[in-house]
Amino acid sequence: MISKLFSLILILLPLTACDSIEIEQNRLPRPNIVWITSEDNSKHYLKLFDANGVASPNIEKLAKQGLVFTHAFSNGPVCSVARSAIISGCYGPRIGAQFHRRYMAVPMPASLKMFPFYLREAGYYTTNNRKKDYNIIESDSIWDESSNQANWKNKEENQPFFHVFNIGLTHESSLHFTTEFMDTTETKTDPESFNIHPNHPDTKLFRFTNALYRDRIREMDRKVGEVIDELVKEDLLDNTFIFYFGDHGGVLPGSKGYLYETGLHVPLVVHVPENFRHLVGDIDSREVGGFVSFIDLAPTVLNIAGVRIPAEMDGDAFLGTGVDLSSVSNRNKTFSYADRFDEKYDLVRSVRKGRYKYIRNFQPHIYDGLMNNYRYKQLAYQEWKDLHENGELNDIQSAFFEFKDPEYLFDLESDPFETINLAGESDFSSVLMAMRTELNSWIKGMPDLSFYPEQILIDSAFSNPTGFGKRHKKEISKYLDVVNLSLSEFTSIENQITKSLNSTDAWERYWALTAAISFGEDAKELIPLLSRISKDDSELTNRVRASEFLAIVSKINPTESMTNCLYSSNKPAEALLILNSIVLMESYSFGYDFEIELGKIDDNVKDDVQVKRRLEYLKVI
Repeated sequence: MISKLFSLILILLPLTACDSIEIEQNRLPRPNIVWITSEDNSKHYLKLFDANGVASPNIEKLAKQGLVFTHAFSNGPVCSVARSAIISGCYGPRIGAQFHRRYMAVPMPASLKMFPFYLREAGYYTTNNRKKDYNIIESDSIWDESSNQANWKNKEENQPFFHVFNIGLTHESSLHFTTEFMDTTETKTDPESFNIHPNHPDTKLFRFTNALYRDRIREMDRKVGEVIDELVKEDLLDNTFIFYFGDHGGVLPGSKGYLYETGLHVPLVVHVPENFRHLVGDIDSREVGGFVSFIDLAPTVLNIAGVRIPAEMDGDAFLGTGVDLSSVSNRNKTFSYADRFDEKYDLVRSVRKGRYKYIRNFQPHIYDGLMNNYRYKQLAYQEWKDLHENGELNDIQSAFFEFKDPEYLFDLESDPFETINLAGESDFSSVLMAMRTELNSWIKGMPDLSFYPEQILIDSAFSNPTGFGKRHKKEISKYLDVVNLSLSEFTSIENQITKSLNSTDAWERYWALTAAISFGEDAKELIPLLSRISKDDSELTNRVRASEFLAIVSKINPTESMTNCLYSSNKPAEALLILNSIVLMESYSFGYDFEIELGKIDDNVKDDVQVKRRLEYLKVI
């Protein structure tokens, strides 16, 4: 009897200890946490982070009693993808939240909630004002209030709060002005007061666009000041952590939507309140050079609030109990991803480690500047394209409209705007191999769902994305290995790629076709096989990809094959992928002329919003 009682005590002791710790934590005062998020701001336009930027006195004031994170990154370079990483603490391609605009919202991984749920559970009052834009299904238990009126003021007395305030003044749409507006508007920022980025043409329009954007940043900073003033007025500043950050990179052409530093590297400042400095530890320097990214924000807030961080999150806390800032300063790695943004498909992954940045373009023939309707509402985009087609750009400025290399390697200390590709330089071969290995390990480890076309994910994966990923981890790893054949000499892998082109697995064939395109004329021996695939493959997507190869390598007109595939599709995502190829083939680089009949397109397809954008551009009426 005594031994049984002793055993019971041993069983109960750890539980009792844990419970007492949680009870004690709940009795301790907890800090308030406020996020101030500005839309579409990379670090390159704020003087606090870059000498070429403008002053932001209110953000700079935050930094005086806090921390400036000089290497903070969005994991995705566009709103919904970035915000999905923030709210979940997870990489988008792992959980199915990587596409902007989504065809369907996906559930959170099993047993994981959006992080404000855990704050509410711990007694926090959670409010969001007001943008959400998640690619994930939101439950009713996330926010106490989410609206354009949401504020912390309805909380109970002494209740800690978490508040998000979004500032849209700098959004991409703020630069959708007309020539008449430009001709009649004088910016407050002198258009000659800054340097134009080297990938942009130095024109009157680009300078005006830059200056207007900097004006918007000044207005945004005043809004930041208003939030701070409200906290001061209510005597809350000494108990409130304030995070300011941009929700991804800026909106000058070639930034938002692309995995370059101007699309990913964001400003991040954290005001550390006087009464909770113990949660940060010794601050030797106001600048923190360690790498942090958006997947780290959720665990950081939970940690500051004294809430357990779910193991299912991909990120790591960079502030709070148990986190040493000197250790954070040693972090030097971040991953990012770009897939479909609006109606434009691509598949790009990147890793930055220290001074080096590695970008893997899995479909290098889909050049960056391929038409994307929303991007090209900006006059600077239109001018950039026109100057390219008129032969008035230098090589660096033209790269946006040319085929990409399968791999980019940049030294960001000597080349901050990623203009010199070191991937082919023998002196950097060891760095290239290390970075390639790093990225491949990450892709396979997630695993990355985007190695299946979106229409397959919609049909088979999005009810349980992480479950699908676990079941198909081996296949995803195989597809990555197949497309990576393009990184070898064609003669050394010809048999392997031919075997994959004849595979019974449709998506192994798809990635073999994609690899073949990267070889160009070196792979001309494959023309007979790919000609057959373009006519009778069981997947329309594969017929179109084979037709791309034939058009690029042997100048075989792809219009009939691709148009017939479009007519045969009854899935909007599949048809959109086909239209991506049609727009590519119609572009300045190829100039094929498609005659598409609207009446032959499936009703379910032609009514889709993204498809309509492509059809409108192609003048299909």
